[in-house]
Amino acid sequence: MNPTETSHAPELQLPLEFLAHPASDASAEPWLLVLMHGVGSHEGDLFGLAHLMPPQFHVVSLRAPNVMAPGAYSWFDFQVAADGHRTINETQERESRFLVGELVSSIGEQLGVPPARTVVGGFSQGGIMSLSLLLTQPEKLRAAMVWHSRLLPQVEAQVAPREAFEGKALWVSHGTDDNVIPLAAAEYAREVAGALPIAMAGGDFPGAHEIRPAELQQSVAWLNSLTAG
Repeated sequence: MNPTETSHAPELQLPLEFLAHPASDASAEPWLLVLMHGVGSHEGDLFGLAHLMPPQFHVVSLRAPNVMAPGAYSWFDFQVAADGHRTINETQERESRFLVGELVSSIGEQLGVPPARTVVGGFSQGGIMSLSLLLTQPEKLRAAMVWHSRLLPQVEAQVAPREAFEGKALWVSHGTDDNVIPLAAAEYAREVAGALPIAMAGGDFPGAHEIRPAELQQSVAWLNSLTAG
């Protein structure tokens, strides 16, 4: 068992550090939620929300592969110029996206959860990874939950064919006063994804670069709606 895994959690073998919280509703077919943290954080960050997720979900929170400092990790490095222009380490992003896709498939196989009951979710850079995976590898999952994030231009050029998104769903929420990733980034992500046959949900919530209670509550309600569909 992975040393960071919680007691009584699903016994998983993964090449990244992680935390896992098992589904508690034994009467339902299990679902899977794979969570990814923001830049400079770690797998314990979003894992604090695991017990608030719908009971039919196994929740697995991943640690990003690139070390920034002790306890601080990233999915890819990036720089922001004085004019606000962002550049990313495209090799790291591509490798992380491939790795996450492989991990999502592996976790689903180990837990007996098919792609049709698999959701990826993340905050900030973790949300970038979630959105990127849905748009480029939609066959691996049912939906993505994206908090306070944006769409990478590099990913926009690699979006899967329209027909691959039939039956897929996407939650995009953002803070009206987000001072890290502007609200316009979420609006653009919705515009691009909304042009595809994806069931869109989400909204903008008062607050900055943080998940506020109302946003979390509605995100969980959205996850519940997926299981009822």
